[in-house]
Amino acid sequence: MPTAAYGWPYARLVSEIEAEAVPAAPKRPGPLYTIVRGILRPLVAIVYRPKITGREHVPRRGPVILASNHLSFIDSIVIPLAAPRPVQFLAKSHYFTGKGLKGWVSRTFFGSIGAVSVERGAGSQAQEALDLGRRILEGGNAFALYPEGTRSLDGRLYKGRTGVAWLALTTGATVVPVGLVGTQEIQPVGARFPRIRPVQVRFGEPLDLSVHGSAESGKARRAATDEIMAAIHALSGQELAGRYNETPPQSAIARIADRVVPRERV
Repeated sequence: MPTAAYGWPYARLVSEIEAEAVPAAPKRPGPLYTIVRGILRPLVAIVYRPKITGREHVPRRGPVILASNHLSFIDSIVIPLAAPRPVQFLAKSHYFTGKGLKGWVSRTFFGSIGAVSVERGAGSQAQEALDLGRRILEGGNAFALYPEGTRSLDGRLYKGRTGVAWLALTTGATVVPVGLVGTQEIQPVGARFPRIRPVQVRFGEPLDLSVHGSAESGKARRAATDEIMAAIHALSGQELAGRYNETPPQSAIARIADRVVPRERV
């Protein structure tokens, strides 16, 4: 959270002042979601024969965070189709802003699979994404996100950002780790159309993160995030990258500063 850089008492004050600026809760998936999911699930099952395990670990009611590794664009379609309940997730706003027939098809498709439009980025945009996620969870819904922040281009599992822990500790939502295997082979970076490849979706046991402490504690957020990433790693079996999935600082001073006083990635 951007306000975390100034300390959590300050964050609470800002939260109170800007309470009315927090985005309203996105609508739950409607009838179109049910229709599209009902058509795609059996089709995907026949064509791809995905191996899905651990669905019993996903609570059927109440707020739940599906925290997953991220290997491909197709992940955001695979998770909603594999989960035993409707799932919402954040998607880049440009999928919803196109014009003409192509724009309408994009908006309709992404809306029908539970996507919620958001501007991606740092600063206020990152806070907006977290606020939207919080509103989804406060509505008692399932929310899928990728703690790595963006998809892995080399197949390794990167360090998790603490926004997932903040959401879990703030809302009390159950966190179910998810390990995706093989989705990068269905639609590799640059591929225009999906290919038929085996894929596995592994839902892990729910995590109790409350033991780490309050969402206001940076130490608690980091420890909770690390527990989530360890659970994802156990499910996905990926090689660990040991760093964040981002471009390293270019200047020597910036690299030294990041090592001496690591900033929190959300």
